[in-house]
Amino acid sequence: MIPDRCSHCKGKLEYGKTEFIARVGEKIIVIKEIPAYICNQCGEAYFTPEISRKIDEIMEDFHNDKICCRPVAAGEIEISA
Repeated sequence: MIPDRCSHCKGKLEYGKTEFIARVGEKIIVIKEIPAYICNQCGEAYFTPEISRKIDEIMEDFHNDKICCRPVAAGEIEISA
């Protein structure tokens, strides 16, 4: 069951689409258009168990170099104290 309120800020959850970004070593993967319940205040995304399993399967394939992704432009910045 999906909660109707965000566990972080108590904002209202609304059904929509989001993206998942992960870094694996020197590679970055972006999974787009993921169905999710998204907090209308802080943007936290909540996935159904089915969607979470699909993300896990994609990440496993990515770790095992079974996915060929098209390159995306990205920038990387370091902040030194």
